Amino acid sequence: MLDKDLAELYQVTTANLNKAVRRNVKRFPADFMFQLSEDEHKDLIFQNGTSSWGGTRKWPYAFTEQGVAMLSGVLHSDIAIDVNIRIIRIFTRLREMLLTHKDILLKLEQLEKQVVQNSEEIQMIFTALKELLHPPQKPRTRIGFRRKGEPN
Repeated sequence: MLDKDLAELYQVTTANLNKAVRRNVKRFPADFMFQLSEDEHKDLIFQNGTSSWGGTRKWPYAFTEQGVAMLSGVLHSDIAIDVNIRIIRIFTRLREMLLTHKDILLKLEQLEKQVVQNSEEIQMIFTALKELLHPPQKPRTRIGFRRKGEPN
């Protein structure tokens, strides 16, 4: 997302958002945030039909999902504080869910050891349950802006 869109979302000015980022630059590595190049900025103006004399005079910053989450921790608007609280609650729930799945897998393995090894049907059930707990990972396709020379 672009800095101006995030500023609107967090109900702060774009200038204040960028000041907060500059004050906390160590919190925003290249995979959290980057500044658009001149060509990317021109393409953005062309795509949005914005005049060359209107709008921002500086090249905007683009934020990844990690950057958006980090912004919620460095901005001081009420919305940013609410978003930060929600993010922490979501991470807590995710951790609890992962621990629950780990407990289920351990109990499943214990039960599997107790079952008669000759029963093919029961072994098929255990195999299917393990596949449900560990679904195959598909590689994620990257979306958004890419720097020149960066792979897709």
